[in-house]
Amino acid sequence: MQYRSIIRILGLLVALFSVTMIPPALISVVFGDGSGLPFVLAFFFCLVTGLIFWYPNREHRKDLKAREGFLIVVLFWTVLASFAALPLLMLEQPQLTVTDAFFESFSGLTTTGATVIQGIDYLPKAVLFYRQQLQWLGGMGIIVLAVAILPILGVGGMQLYRAEMPGPVKDSKMTPRIADTAKHLWYIYLGLTIACALCYWAAGMDWFDAICHSFSTIAIGGFSTHDASMGYFDNGLINIICAVFLWIAALNFALHYAAVSNRSLRNYFYDPELRAFFLIQFILIAICFVVLMQHKLYPDVETTFDLAMFQAVSISTTAGFATDSFSEWPVFLPIILIFASFIGGCASSTGGGMKVIRVLLLYIQGVREVNRLIHPKAVYAVKLGSRTLPDKVVDAVWGFFSAYAAIFLIIMLSLIATGMDDVTAFSATAACLNNLGPGLNAVASHYGDVTDTGKWLLISAMLFGRLEVFSLLVLFTPAFWRS
Repeated sequence: MQYRSIIRILGLLVALFSVTMIPPALISVVFGDGSGLPFVLAFFFCLVTGLIFWYPNREHRKDLKAREGFLIVVLFWTVLASFAALPLLMLEQPQLTVTDAFFESFSGLTTTGATVIQGIDYLPKAVLFYRQQLQWLGGMGIIVLAVAILPILGVGGMQLYRAEMPGPVKDSKMTPRIADTAKHLWYIYLGLTIACALCYWAAGMDWFDAICHSFSTIAIGGFSTHDASMGYFDNGLINIICAVFLWIAALNFALHYAAVSNRSLRNYFYDPELRAFFLIQFILIAICFVVLMQHKLYPDVETTFDLAMFQAVSISTTAGFATDSFSEWPVFLPIILIFASFIGGCASSTGGGMKVIRVLLLYIQGVREVNRLIHPKAVYAVKLGSRTLPDKVVDAVWGFFSAYAAIFLIIMLSLIATGMDDVTAFSATAACLNNLGPGLNAVASHYGDVTDTGKWLLISAMLFGRLEVFSLLVLFTPAFWRS
C-alpha cells in the first residue's frame, strides 16, 4: 500500500477543497449577513492542513493500484466531509453541535439532503449557499473533478474512476483517457446546471434561489433555501422545470455525452435502462394521481396531478424536494414512494438508490430462473437490449443486492436499538442509504430529534449509499489490508 502517495493526494485535494470556502465568504460580503468569518477561517485551515500533508510527501508519485484507488475514494469522502463541517461548527447561526455539523456536511456532500436545521428561511445567505454548493460538488463526485487534474500531478486516475463511478459495469470509458472523461462529464454537468438556473429564473425565482436550487436539482440532492422546499414558490411551472431536470440528471451521463458528441438523440431511444426508468416513473405518477383523486385531498384535478407528479419524481429519483408533506398522504403512497427510492436513478447519474440497471438485471435474472424451472435443460442468456451479459455481471448484481439489504437491516435494527420507533427507523435508513433525505414520522421534516448515536449510524448509511456499498465494504475485509 502506497501510504505516502495516498497522503500526498489527500493533502492536495484538501488544499483544493479550501477554495470552496471562498464563494460563501463572498456571498456574505455581498448580502452583508456577517457570517463570512467562519468560511475565511475554514479556508486557511484547509489550505494549511492540505499543504502540511502534501509537502513532506510531494516526491512520492508512484502508480496507484486498485486497492489504493478504493482507499483514496473512501478517505476522500470522509476527510472532505469532515473538513466541510468546520465552518458549520464556527457559525453563530445556526449553532450546531459537532454531531449535527458533521451530519449536515455529510448529508450535503453525499447529496442525501437530510437536515438537522430548523428555520432555514432565517439562515444567512452564505450558509444557504454553502449547503447548496456542497450538494452540487458531491453530485457528480468531487473525486471525478480531481481525476481530471491528477494526471497533471503525476497520478493515474483510472483506479479512482473505477472506485467512484456508479453502476455494475465500470470498465467502460467514454473517452480513451480518464482525464478527458472526467472533463466531459463536468462540462455536461455545468451546462445542465446553468440551463436549470436560467429556467428557474425565467419561471419566477430570484437569481439567488435559482442558482441555489439548480445546484441541488442537478445534483439530485434536495436541499432548499426554504423550510417549505419547492412548496415555498407555489408555482406549477417551477415544479415542472424541477421534475424535468431531475429526470435529465437521473439518466446515465454517458448518454448525455453521446448525444452531445454525436449530435444525435438516437442513443436515448435504444437504451433499455432509460426505457425501464421512465416506465417506472409513469407508473408511480399514475398510482399517486389515482389514489389522491380517490381520497379527494386537493380541490381540483390540476392541483392533484401537479403534486402527484412532483412528489413521485422527487422521491423516486432520490431528490427529496417537497411541494407538500407526502408523509401525510394515505399511508400506501409514502411507503410505495420510499420503496421506489431503492431503485433510484440510472447508472452513472447523480441519483441514489441501487440504480435502475441493477433492478432491471435482477428482474431479467428472476424471469430466467422461472423459465429454468419450466424447462430445466434449456439455456437462457441474460440480455440487456441486444447485448448478452456475462454471468460475472449478474453475480456482481446479486452480490450488491445482498450487501445492500444486509447493510440496510443492520443500520435499521441498530436505530431501533437506540429507541427509535420502527417506522421512523425504516424510513430514516432508507432515506439515508438511498441518499433521499426526507423520511416518515419523526424524520419527515428534519432529523434534529434523532439521538447522536442515531445520527452517526445514518452518516454511515449515507456513505454506504454514496459509495455504492462495495467501495466502503471492501475496506472491512482482511484481504484488502494484506500486502
